[in-house]
Amino acid sequence: MKSKYAFLLSLRSLEYEIKQLSAYAKEHEECFDLLQMKLDALCQFMTIEENDKQWLEWGGQEEIQLYVEQLRETSVQALCDMEKYQSGLAIEQRLNVSEYIEILSRSVRNELRDFRIGHRSKVLFIGSGAFPLSALTIAHETHATIVCLDIDPEAVEQGRKVAETWGLGDRIIFSGKPLKEISFVNEATHIVIASLVRNKLDVLNDLKEKIQPGTRIMMRYGNGLKSLFNYPLEEDLSDDWRRTAISAGEGFYETIIIEPKHSIV
Repeated sequence: MKSKYAFLLSLRSLEYEIKQLSAYAKEHEECFDLLQMKLDALCQFMTIEENDKQWLEWGGQEEIQLYVEQLRETSVQALCDMEKYQSGLAIEQRLNVSEYIEILSRSVRNELRDFRIGHRSKVLFIGSGAFPLSALTIAHETHATIVCLDIDPEAVEQGRKVAETWGLGDRIIFSGKPLKEISFVNEATHIVIASLVRNKLDVLNDLKEKIQPGTRIMMRYGNGLKSLFNYPLEEDLSDDWRRTAISAGEGFYETIIIEPKHSIV
């Protein structure tokens, strides 16, 4: 029982520190560096084997789940704030473009290979964020046509400005419209669903009737301990989908490729 409360204290401490650093960063820009380090610490926490053992023993308990949800909401909001800060730096050309592109290119290279995106692909990115590095990397690496969606109007505008600043504005369209209003869904050959998209099954249901038979969907998510920083994927996918797990590269989220079964011959 002692280990349970030690684990619970770790969750509560992380949530408190991230929340406080988020507040400090809004008042003092230099605190974003401290916030980034704490978010990195959270990612490391999720990959430690001993913590995974604690999750397997205690993660299903209501008290633990309560603090998991609080930590996830706090960390997701902190990441959104961090992305807006980084986006502002990029727009002001205070970031090393080539360095960031290279770092992300390494982290998503396996995903791009397994997802089979090419220069003729039409990619819909759901939940792109204010600093859409994945979408920028896809555009940079493959020259594919990309439409990015986000529910946050500020993120949409900042994402557009970053793409323009980095010379990729002609390859990426940004929109804040609801998914049901996006006609590009019918054309998309590839769809990416970000790990911070909350209702993943609802998104799949919205896509199911509109996508082409051969469309491939890449979904990032985090179950178990990785749900501390990612929204989980419910396991009861309908029989309409086939799923294939692929390497996640960074290690703090999982990635699967989902295809409609009616497209498989």
